[in-house]
Amino acid sequence: MPTTVRHIAAIAALALLVALPATATASHSWGGYHWARTANPFTLKLGDNVTSAWDSYLGTTSSDWTTSTVLNTTIVAGQAGRPRQCRATVGRVEVCNTTYGNNGWLGVASISITGGVHITQGTVKLNDTYFNTPQYNTPAWRNLVMCQEVGHTLGLDHQDVVFDNPNLDTCMDYTNNPTSNQHPNQHDYDELVTIYSHLDTTSTVGAAVPSARAASAAASGFGRLVASSHGAKVQTFVRDLGRGRLEVSVVIWA
Repeated sequence: MPTTVRHIAAIAALALLVALPATATASHSWGGYHWARTANPFTLKLGDNVTSAWDSYLGTTSSDWTTSTVLNTTIVAGQAGRPRQCRATVGRVEVCNTTYGNNGWLGVASISITGGVHITQGTVKLNDTYFNTPQYNTPAWRNLVMCQEVGHTLGLDHQDVVFDNPNLDTCMDYTNNPTSNQHPNQHDYDELVTIYSHLDTTSTVGAAVPSARAASAAASGFGRLVASSHGAKVQTFVRDLGRGRLEVSVVIWA
């Protein structure tokens, strides 16, 4: 990734640390986190809180992930309120964009967890502070970041986080050159089949889960550093939200 920004942060409200692969592995589930549902395929709503500059990329991402045999996504009117806060809605994913500032990240994915593994809500934030510049205002970068962040909210981790490795031709791969990493690959679809191979007795998709809302991913600071790898380019932080809840942040730095 170019020197200005080399990370996309993925943040989850959960009580378990996230293990990141150093290279592509046979499994890239994000800690086993998944939406509870009673049947496959299920349909996950993506709330459209983005401007016209992002609409086509949200459409492409929705179409790409709907190619999966176990889930569909559908774009609906957003309910996130002001994009800077990008307020989560239980049972769905809200997608937002605005100028979040020169904070070092292109995008942030956030999921809230109940029962240790079940996703109850998610948000995706796209930082126009960088996407408004010639370096990142390209279809390749917009497709990669949108696709990857929505992929996190489905329960997928990265296939590879080493920037200089050869491209894996998937948006779930970090890269210095996003040209061939704009869409999911077959390994992503196979992993979703594995993640959603079992059914649950209840559903968190579109459900009103009576739990406290996780803190927004836009909150200042990532918390306490608990793990570091790849020359400190990949780090895990934990922040105590109170009431037995933790926010775990996985950050890829420049």
